[in-house]
Amino acid sequence: MVWRYVKAQLMVLLCGGLVGPIFLAVFFGLGQDPLVKWMFWVGLLVTALDVLIALGLASYGQRVQAKTQMLESSGVLALAQVTGIAETGTRINEQPLVKVSLHIEGPGLTPFDTQDSVIASVTRLPLITGRKLVVLVDPATNAYQIDWNRSALVGGMVPAQFSLAEDNRTYDLSGQAGPLMEIMGILKANNVPMNGTIDIRSNPAVRNQVMNVVRRAAAQQAPPAAQMAAPAAAAPAQSFMSAPNPSTSQRLQELETLRATGAISESEYSAKRQQIIADL
Repeated sequence: MVWRYVKAQLMVLLCGGLVGPIFLAVFFGLGQDPLVKWMFWVGLLVTALDVLIALGLASYGQRVQAKTQMLESSGVLALAQVTGIAETGTRINEQPLVKVSLHIEGPGLTPFDTQDSVIASVTRLPLITGRKLVVLVDPATNAYQIDWNRSALVGGMVPAQFSLAEDNRTYDLSGQAGPLMEIMGILKANNVPMNGTIDIRSNPAVRNQVMNVVRRAAAQQAPPAAQMAAPAAAAPAQSFMSAPNPSTSQRLQELETLRATGAISESEYSAKRQQIIADL
């Protein structure tokens, strides 16, 4: 907590909080001249505010960390489908704040809908518009937290490759939500941290579980030769298994968000909007 407060205090000072200490230093440097006594009171007030703000930031950070640790230890790993995106008109550090509607489902959870306000940074925006986010949920209260690192893995922003020496092969499951959620659940249940490259060779039980999921997913990716030779007439039936396309209002909402965040130009926005309307 002390180190967290020190970091928060330094951040506050760098963001304009130095004014208070500077006024105090000038006042005492001038021998407490009555003509600049106002500097003493202003400096004292600003310095007190600096301390209170830093304490507030440190306390907030402590609560967030405690919640994260609690969810990591006892929470359920679930998949949240983004069902809606709306602008809030607010920007934080020049980045837009958007409101997302989520439908959350996970093992042992009763599916529920909720809304959250998130900063749509350059790295987060593709995950939000990709409509799949990973969340940690408290099964008792449905309190949740979006896990952006795991979401990047499920969304295909981070490669998910598994090298198996027995098969002399590297499997690529990037962007495959189903098997990746299963693998992340196995790792979480065994307290294996997800920090960059994960080496589970020292844990045979976990390794065997992960290998089984990887091989099963790879087998589903590569259909048998008999299925490959199936008549083309069977193809239309497969279309019913695909996820439903977003509605026109959802497409227009996403387009507005992309324009607001500067991801597309005005000309690109106009052209795409005309295209969406033409598809009606």
